[in-house]
Amino acid sequence: MGKREKKRFGDRRDGKLLRDLDSMHIFTPLLYPNRCDNEAYISEVIDLTAVDEYLADKKDQDPDYAYNLFQIIVTMILKVLTLRPKLNRFICNKNTYQRNEITASFVVKKIFSDTGEEGLAKIKASPEDTIDSVHNKIYRQVSTCRSAEDKDTSSEAMDMVGRFPRPLVKIAVAFIRFLDRHGWVPNSLVGTDPYYCSAVLTNLGSIHLHAGYHHLTNWGTNSLVVVIGERKMRPFYHDDGTYEMRNSVDLGLTIDERLADGYYYSRTIALLKKLMAEPELLEKPLKEEVEY
Repeated sequence: MGKREKKRFGDRRDGKLLRDLDSMHIFTPLLYPNRCDNEAYISEVIDLTAVDEYLADKKDQDPDYAYNLFQIIVTMILKVLTLRPKLNRFICNKNTYQRNEITASFVVKKIFSDTGEEGLAKIKASPEDTIDSVHNKIYRQVSTCRSAEDKDTSSEAMDMVGRFPRPLVKIAVAFIRFLDRHGWVPNSLVGTDPYYCSAVLTNLGSIHLHAGYHHLTNWGTNSLVVVIGERKMRPFYHDDGTYEMRNSVDLGLTIDERLADGYYYSRTIALLKKLMAEPELLEKPLKEEVEY
């Protein structure tokens, strides 16, 4: 993510067209053009022993500026996207692109009630970011979403179009979907749209739901969704058959399988587990390599 290369014919505003793909990855989007038809779902159980100890240490250092599991997972995902760049690709209009930025988005519930409104939060990562700077970015986003009286730009745009007569809404949406396929949707419409981000995170644990599968969409460019479940105690078994109860969390990842092969995804999960087992690695810049 150094100096951005000069834009060439075929590149998009948000991504560079990949021109040196092998034949399989050239033909796959032509044969299977829809993102929703190419979902790979990965479910992992994460031992939180190391994370809980790390968060306790952070709280002792600054009890008024709390860190939490969600911030750990967001930082971990941003580091994985930085070190495993194929996950930061997307396929649109049957072409494969390398995304120009690494971004993460999530929904913020302004008030925990059935009628409470939601806000869309988005953070952009820098190669120099660490858990501390990501923590600050998330804190600012959540605070802004919960305190702002106005809606985010994407929600405002939907509200505006939604006031048109229904036949005109259908025509407008058809035109917007055409723009979407070519990367021409105005930023005023999709600036905070979560489906135009590298990763969408949904923290179901915060509303006491179990982690589970979450679909991808054919709208936008998002190719990775991360679902975070509730913390719970469960048995972790040793080789001799004995076990101990440890705090854990379920993670569900839905990925566009056209972006890479199974081995690449397997190694990506190995990196994810390494970072969760040694969260102090997140104090180093996202760009810094990790042995795993």
